[in-house]
Amino acid sequence: MVGAITRTPLQNDDTILLPERIGDLTGLDAYGTGGELLAIFLGAFLIGNLMLAMTGVAGPWAKRKITAAFTDRIAVNRLGPAGILIIVADSVRLLSKELIIPEDADRPAYDLAPIVIASSALLGFAVIPMGSGIHLADPEVGLAYVFAVAGIASIGLVMAGYASSNKYSMLGGLRAVAQNVAYEIPLVVTGMSVVIFAGSLQMSTIVDAQAQTLLDLGVVSIPAWYALVNPFAFVLFLVANFAEVGRNPFDTPEAPTEIVAGYQTEYSSVYFVLIYLGEFLHIFLGGAIIATIFLGGPAGPVLPGIVWFIIKIWAVFFLTQWLRSAVPRVRIDQLIEIGWKGLLVLSFANLVLTAVIVGLIV
Repeated sequence: MVGAITRTPLQNDDTILLPERIGDLTGLDAYGTGGELLAIFLGAFLIGNLMLAMTGVAGPWAKRKITAAFTDRIAVNRLGPAGILIIVADSVRLLSKELIIPEDADRPAYDLAPIVIASSALLGFAVIPMGSGIHLADPEVGLAYVFAVAGIASIGLVMAGYASSNKYSMLGGLRAVAQNVAYEIPLVVTGMSVVIFAGSLQMSTIVDAQAQTLLDLGVVSIPAWYALVNPFAFVLFLVANFAEVGRNPFDTPEAPTEIVAGYQTEYSSVYFVLIYLGEFLHIFLGGAIIATIFLGGPAGPVLPGIVWFIIKIWAVFFLTQWLRSAVPRVRIDQLIEIGWKGLLVLSFANLVLTAVIVGLIV
């Protein structure tokens, strides 16, 4: 426990941000502010495309393969090895569909909603330390920033539901907001318990604090990952995150058995693709936050940090799909009750307990 709250940051090459590395390698630093801005753009382009590529694999292919394995069915297997070319086929199919706009739709809100949903997740990856020097920015309020930009998605969900001129879409949008409010507070409060341990909101500092040794068993040293230091907070954060990204058993806002497809009912073609991408981008962002504040970030033996980071967020994605196949969804009244009467109380209890423990030890 003492090792877990030691606040001496580790010094390594990963403290150099990605734009700085790009500037050094390409010589853009010599061009002043313009060169720095171009290096930042290139870094954002690389990270954004990495996340989009992972989302492109997860949505059309991995989701189907995992679900089929759990339900003992045959998934996509006709196009390419193990059906991997379904990614290309689905992309062509969805993008070539006609974009149908409801007659009474509020066009500005209708057009902007998919962009808001997808871009809010991409913005969050800017402060996530992915290891091997892949870190776009490292502000002192990094954890607060990532929670703030992820919450922007709620605005997009409301816009999509309202602008579609469809009562089922509107109902789905309202349910999404009610759900996000009910679970975002426990999510942030639980995250603050990690801040108490690390003594900082800065993502790199949180990762560095977990590099200390929690327990030394001779040849094996157990790191002070906060999932091991405070497993109760880890479980609370996992549950709240599943609700935030709308995964079972908390996918009521878009439950097809109740409200068709909720806020996305009236969306087709490229707009549907953006909403679908946004959904999976938020799953990966949730996995990235969990990996960063509870699982040591990119830390791991032998393999490069970026490899371990990707493994960890894919593990969280696998868990979301496991629950999707194994756990039935709850009713909307049960969903709200779990959030306000259950997770909210437990998250504050965890925060107070963490503060007491750290206050007694430090």
